[in-house]
Amino acid sequence: MEADPSKTAIGRIEAALARIEAVTTKPGGADAELAALRARHAALRAAVQGSLHELDQLIEGAQG
Repeated sequence: MEADPSKTAIGRIEAALARIEAVTTKPGGADAELAALRARHAALRAAVQGSLHELDQLIEGAQG
């Protein structure tokens, strides 16, 4: 017997709300997660900038 789609959807919504509540009720939870995301973003940005710089150098070297 298949699960009722509306019950499945409600269960998923309740699970998502529980995860949101768990993060926001931890001391500094949302702030800590935001800081972690910002740090990851900065690291990715730096890595991409470094790769682009290397590509620019390779292209310049190949052009002569």
